[in-house]
Amino acid sequence: MPILLPLAFLFDQAVPAAKPPPSPAEIAAGAPAAAWRAIADEDILIFTLFNRRQVIVQLAASFAPRHVERMRLLAGSRWWNGASVYRVQDNYVAQWGDASEKKPLPAGVADGGAAEYERIGGAPVLRMTRPDSFAAIAGFSDDGWPVASDGKYSWLTHCYGMVGVARDLAPSVGSGAELYAVIGHAPRALDRNIALVGRVIEGIDALSSLPRGTGKLGFYEKDQVPAAIVSARLASALLPAERPRFEYLMPTSPTFARYLKARENREPPFFTVSAGGADLCSVAVPVRRRSAG
Repeated sequence: MPILLPLAFLFDQAVPAAKPPPSPAEIAAGAPAAAWRAIADEDILIFTLFNRRQVIVQLAASFAPRHVERMRLLAGSRWWNGASVYRVQDNYVAQWGDASEKKPLPAGVADGGAAEYERIGGAPVLRMTRPDSFAAIAGFSDDGWPVASDGKYSWLTHCYGMVGVARDLAPSVGSGAELYAVIGHAPRALDRNIALVGRVIEGIDALSSLPRGTGKLGFYEKDQVPAAIVSARLASALLPAERPRFEYLMPTSPTFARYLKARENREPPFFTVSAGGADLCSVAVPVRRRSAG
């Protein structure tokens, strides 16, 4: 015999909530092994600070080969051992090197040569949907860097965590001994005016959390203590068991395309209005430590 249920009972039954779409982080985490590419040991530079915190930098040898080679020489000669982070400007950069400006540079390292601010070709293999405020084209290179282009040349962009070579007024291009990392809003006006040589892939908070310099442009005054650098070594100089190993999500992979689309089109239940696009620097290239084995 059929059982008649009150209408109130029917309306009170919970309707299963729709499963929210995967977040960008979830998409990256679910990427197959084939979508990830290992970062070479010679392209990983490890700075250890006074408090044992480490700032790990991936070097961009494909964009600034001469500067990167100088940095490898500096690390190999242990030039940065005993140097310091002597400038921390709020919402801008943290800068490190020899605050005294008197420490001799090792052989093969000098401020000179052609600027490595851009390179021929290398337009993004995956482009942003929305126009870029600083370039005709913006997106990601096949080797995993945020880049801008005019169709003929391409260049790295000053996104959060990117590492550049500090220099004096032109024609100085910097030696590679004095470096800075972006710790604030992306200062994209610096693009193609300073050589970018890499990005911090782990430990950016060790720089961004340092006390701000009270001097002009965030330089530390005499009553402030710079953050000492204990050592700087390439991963390739360490024993195999001691090397930190990383990999990045390849922009040429279908997963990265899904990741970018999700970043540009955030969906409910939290987002009620989709932007339909994103700023290049708000889409960080996923980088993770490689699993053992």
